[in-house]
Amino acid sequence: MSTARPSGESSRAGRLTVTEYTDPLCPWAWGAEPVFRWLRGLLGDRVGWRRVYGILFDEGEEPAPDPAAETAWYAGFVREVSGHTGAPYAARLARVGASSWPASLVAKAAEQQGDAVAARVLRRLRESMFVAGEPADTMELALAAARGVPGLDPVRLAADAASPAVREAVRADHRETRDPLPEALAPDWPGPHPGTAKETHDGQLRYALPTLVLTGPAGRRVVPGRRPPREYLDAVAAVAPGPALAGAVGELPAGEELLALHGTMTDPEWRLLAPGRPVPADAVALATGNGPLWLHPAEAAVSPWPATSRASR
Repeated sequence: MSTARPSGESSRAGRLTVTEYTDPLCPWAWGAEPVFRWLRGLLGDRVGWRRVYGILFDEGEEPAPDPAAETAWYAGFVREVSGHTGAPYAARLARVGASSWPASLVAKAAEQQGDAVAARVLRRLRESMFVAGEPADTMELALAAARGVPGLDPVRLAADAASPAVREAVRADHRETRDPLPEALAPDWPGPHPGTAKETHDGQLRYALPTLVLTGPAGRRVVPGRRPPREYLDAVAAVAPGPALAGAVGELPAGEELLALHGTMTDPEWRLLAPGRPVPADAVALATGNGPLWLHPAEAAVSPWPATSRASR
């Protein structure tokens, strides 16, 4: 088993790098969005952040004998996860995601158009499952979910998502996720989502989703599952101590700026990123099974989610 991972960024000169093992259709990864947005906002451009798409719903898995029963069970599971994370879930889930590959290919392809576009595209892909209830599990649905993202070139996105280079990049993510570091195998992580490496349908081990691997001048820390915010800051301090990140932790923007930056925010995100600040008066509320998704007016104008789902403030 390997003991190092590519980071896409060097940790020399005090550089902190974070590798995030994730999946667009994973409920725990969706529930971790508030703390990851908070951490990225605090660390700013002093951190190199790389996403690895672990493929939760893989090719080659046996189909469910009773899709309706599986969907009902999985909807209950998502509600249970939401009980721990506070994240929204779809009022009605159409089906369990058939495959994570299309959404992962589109998310990886979006990285060719810059970090801001990639973040918005990934968020839309997550919302397809946990807000709209129509998981982006085909290429057509994944591309449709990204439609209207500010700055996105949809023609280029479709071409890149279908390219051999992007497919090979996601295959590499798939392999990397199934070669977890020894720290991810520890059986005693506390909490409702302990984060111990999971066994796949074909007998391999993979990182629990989500998992962060932080690397800095003082070493490496694996933070699996969804953890309290303090644990991530402790991991940062452990791998990049003292002056290495001096001045890196900054103030988060005001509520209006946050909503403009992210496009959409959940109630758990408001509480963590803008504590005590009201939701902007012009924010649009999209109803879910567990509280609203707040949309910036510009995002609401181009959102693919049905207007009939929008709730009054």
